[in-house]
Formats: sequence, structure tokens, C-alpha cells
Amino acid sequence: MEVLPDADVDAVEAIEGVFLTQGAAGNEASIQRFVIESGAEVPEHDHPHEQVGVITEGALTFVVDGEERVVEADDTYVIPGDEPHAARNDTDEPVVGYDIFSPPRANPDWQE
Repeated sequence: MEVLPDADVDAVEAIEGVFLTQGAAGNEASIQRFVIESGAEVPEHDHPHEQVGVITEGALTFVVDGEERVVEADDTYVIPGDEPHAARNDTDEPVVGYDIFSPPRANPDWQE
């Protein structure tokens, strides 16, 4: 078993107001923590990884295929690989959550 203590990993501001922390990565999946400040947006993008996540604090608005969906604390979601998607925090509070990627998305270039 491999453990990656949170204190050993620095958050990266991938986009203004969007902080990502790369967590553990195995052979089949990886996990990342995110904090999205009030008013911050993740522009539309896609990647080959299936993305399964959970919001632990706040509410995040996703835009997938032109449809907006609000995902709130304790809600889970899945975005298929290669599906274009965007997200934004329309609330006054930060949004915190975790994404699991399969195959693993270890050491991504956040500027892609």
C-alpha cells in the first residue's frame, strides 16, 4: 500500500481561482482534489480519462453538451472520457471536491 500524505503535495493554481492537488495514482486510476473559488471558471476542455467525482463543499455548475447541471455537496458525478465539459462556481463560497480519473491522470500539464 502506498500513502501520499496531503502535507507532501502542493496545490497548483491551474487557472485563476482553480486550485488542483494531485493525489495518489495507481495503475488504473488517480485522484485529484480541487478548490474552485467563487466566480472562477474552468473553460470547456476534454481528456481521454473517465472522470468520476464528488463535491464535498459548495455547489458547482457543470456545462456538458450545452446543458447546465448544478452538483451540490455530497453529490457524485461521472463524465465520460473525451466528453467536452466546463464548470464554474456561481456561489459566494469556494467549492471543494475530488475527481478520480481512469486511466490515471498523474502529473498532468494543467495548462493543456
